[in-house]
Amino acid sequence: MERFIVVDLETTGHSVETDHIIEIGIVVIENGQISESYSTFIHPKQSIPPFITSLTGITDEDVRDAPSFEDVAPKIVDLFSHGYFVAHNVAFDLRFLNTKLEAVQLKKLTNPVIDTVELARILFPQAPSFQLEQLAEYLGIHHDEAHRALADAHMTAEMLLQMRYKLYTLPYETIHHLINLETVLISDLHIWLEQRKKELAFSIAEPADDIVSYRGLAFKHRPFKDEREEVLKLPFMDYLDHIYEANGTMEQYIPNYEKRSGQRHMSEMIFDAFQMHHHALIEAETGTGKSLAYLIPAIYEALQKKQRIVISTHTTQLQSQLLEEEIPLLRKLIPSPFTVALLKGKQHYLSLENFARELSLNKQDNYDVALTKAIILIWLTETETGDIDEIQLPPSGYYFFHNVSTEAEGPVHPSSPWFRYSYYQKARQKAQKAHILITNHALLCTDMFNDYSLLPSYERVIIDEAHHFEHIASHHYGYKLDYVSMLYVINQIGQSTNQGFIMNMITRHPSLIDSFSMATWDELHEEATYELDELFRMLFQYVMSRQTKQSSLSDTGRIQHRLDEDRKHEKEWTVILEMATRLTFYLRDLIHLLSSCQQQLDDENDQNQATHHMESLQGFIDDLEHFFLCENSSTHVKWIEIDAYGAKNSVYLYSESAYIADRLAEDFFTNKQSVILTSATLTMRNSFSFMQDRLGISSIRLMTEQIASPFEYDKQAKLLIPNDFPNIHSDDFIYSTCEAILSLANITDGRMLVLFTSYDMLKKSYNLLQETMDADEYVLIAQGISSGSRSRLKKNFQKFEKSILLGTSSFWEGIDIPGKDLSCLMIVRLPFQRPNHPVFEAKAQFLKEQGKNPFFELSLPQAVIRFKQGFGRLIRSTRDRGIVFVCDARIKKAKYGTFFLDSIPEVPILYGSTYELLDEAKRWF
Repeated sequence: MERFIVVDLETTGHSVETDHIIEIGIVVIENGQISESYSTFIHPKQSIPPFITSLTGITDEDVRDAPSFEDVAPKIVDLFSHGYFVAHNVAFDLRFLNTKLEAVQLKKLTNPVIDTVELARILFPQAPSFQLEQLAEYLGIHHDEAHRALADAHMTAEMLLQMRYKLYTLPYETIHHLINLETVLISDLHIWLEQRKKELAFSIAEPADDIVSYRGLAFKHRPFKDEREEVLKLPFMDYLDHIYEANGTMEQYIPNYEKRSGQRHMSEMIFDAFQMHHHALIEAETGTGKSLAYLIPAIYEALQKKQRIVISTHTTQLQSQLLEEEIPLLRKLIPSPFTVALLKGKQHYLSLENFARELSLNKQDNYDVALTKAIILIWLTETETGDIDEIQLPPSGYYFFHNVSTEAEGPVHPSSPWFRYSYYQKARQKAQKAHILITNHALLCTDMFNDYSLLPSYERVIIDEAHHFEHIASHHYGYKLDYVSMLYVINQIGQSTNQGFIMNMITRHPSLIDSFSMATWDELHEEATYELDELFRMLFQYVMSRQTKQSSLSDTGRIQHRLDEDRKHEKEWTVILEMATRLTFYLRDLIHLLSSCQQQLDDENDQNQATHHMESLQGFIDDLEHFFLCENSSTHVKWIEIDAYGAKNSVYLYSESAYIADRLAEDFFTNKQSVILTSATLTMRNSFSFMQDRLGISSIRLMTEQIASPFEYDKQAKLLIPNDFPNIHSDDFIYSTCEAILSLANITDGRMLVLFTSYDMLKKSYNLLQETMDADEYVLIAQGISSGSRSRLKKNFQKFEKSILLGTSSFWEGIDIPGKDLSCLMIVRLPFQRPNHPVFEAKAQFLKEQGKNPFFELSLPQAVIRFKQGFGRLIRSTRDRGIVFVCDARIKKAKYGTFFLDSIPEVPILYGSTYELLDEAKRWF
């Protein structure tokens, strides 16, 4: 009889030594049914922290008369007399419980365990989150009391039953591979897997129609079908009337539809640009509905001309929005069918051949790699795209995926049996036939700089989130090199005595032992690894020795050091050049030996893998030579970043173009009939000149337009600017900022987003707020301090009634918090780029050489556009209402302050003492 004891603990904190259990919930499952449940409060012998009370609803009053843990421990031990110990994050619950059992002189529990977090990651790889509440919602499991022990235990128990059912639907090949991985996993799944394997071995049932079994791998496969092309016969203005006007399809299919004149105007302008073969810069303010506005004419044009139109975005978040929200809606709005495809770079797609080969090697994997393989095995039975962005892998799992991606497989001949199953080839087929091809700026730029060999041919492209395009183009015209990536590739090739390509080749081709010098290879491999480590350690010391208080820091807190011509006279740099040269020699020798090995291989797949490894090593040589041995170009900037508190070889090398406009003009804008660039932030003071200059767009065939927001900013928002704040460079400025945060929070009941321009200031403010604020009053969430991704921090912010969210870098844009969840936006400082940032410094130097003013030509426009992005976080719908509080008085005092104020929508502006502004905020709310 299978018996599962599902447990959930509510505790005063995460430390098993100093924190205590305040509630325990246990649910027992026998024969697939919940047979028993038990829960009780437990007196923790200490006060419950306010955050825990806010999270769970459990107060000191609730546990005042509760039994001690010692009183309930015998009952708990009895419930665990036999069966599986099951919990959502089993390591925490089991360790916590065993620590407390030992403290009352009872034996530790030694039951076999099942971790529902791990099992969910494996069996439901496409779930958006593996936190208990979000996962339960994804699986359709509902309970009223989240973060209460018994309710959470019930949710976990119901999830376990669904997981067991899912496991019993998996094909034989998948189960077989999971058995090989199971010993490395946390969960004791051996009995389940062996039982399922036996059942399948003697079963005559056919697998699902769309599941293919090939060379020991089971995966979903639906051949690509070329859809019938339709011709749209409506004139364009009638087509727009059919969608936008009274009784049109928008009115029919969009609840509470309100016509936005700017949306139709944008559609008309894009259509005109297409007909005239013009480019266009279109700033569409928040609320315009720009995605639909550009997709509607793009689909019409593609259907009429039978030519694909490319849509490029900066973020995968916008790609998902287009594919999951906008495109399904447009299929209802538009009277003719159309096809849409998504195409990414090869590194995003799984290679089935490479993955099958990795599984066949039966390596002794570490936990992250074993978990990654298990996740991919189940995902293969579900995915039609093979796009890794569909799932979440553990951190080092992405290094493994790189090795089994399409990018790592080399060229696959169409005659190969794997070719028909290639996810990347299927994506390319769909892209070739699509009316609308969605991609990202990175692939668009890579395609551009590789003679347009990656994307299917196109003449018209719409670039959304276009304020990022210049940066992405510069980045892709440069390179990045780091120690971990280089070491990973070298270790993947390996030596004759450890697992890797070389050892695998020796095993598969024993004749290599006689004709290939293993001793020479191993010695060269060891020397190359040693030189790599020494070079990056030396670079780390080099940057550390030149660190000052004024050193530039990246958004993630890395120290940045720009390389210039002066370094040539430094003794240390001469040593570094010698080390880099030695490393390139060793890499060349490795390539030479790999080439001789390849010539003796008779298997095409093995030959392709050898070619891929040689190309990777040659790429490292090219990048090392470019970085260390080539002269600096006047428009190229090179810099080093280090993690000061990381490993002593945690070093990253970068090179980017400081001025990409001429290259874009020549390679892109001149070559394409129509390039439409759109964003909510493209202008400064209603002028597109900055963006036009940075992108290299000629005025000869350029259209520009600003589409105003439909929101009534003058009624929905107020801008407050204090005139009594200290100088922004003083410590007192941070104190005043924190005081203002707490004062405004009292007025708005939290619901505040505070935007910083540096992580250092955010961290100082967080620590100060933690010291001064009443801990049970507000939930303080901070980027880089509170655990979780940006979306996770946003969800936590929305979940708690009184919360304050501190953000920097990525929080200035792309985060959407509509309604009452956000009532106050604080901008701490005007978002000027630090002048010693390597790329900014190089761009400024280039402008000086052109006789231009770097502040007005670069620094100010960048800051204004960034400010507009931050300002746009507050009002996201017609129902939103709130205040923007800007702590930096330069926006009023400095002459350039008007550039910021003239670039945002017209709102009431109040400039006065902090006391007066707070008083106004009280009246406003």
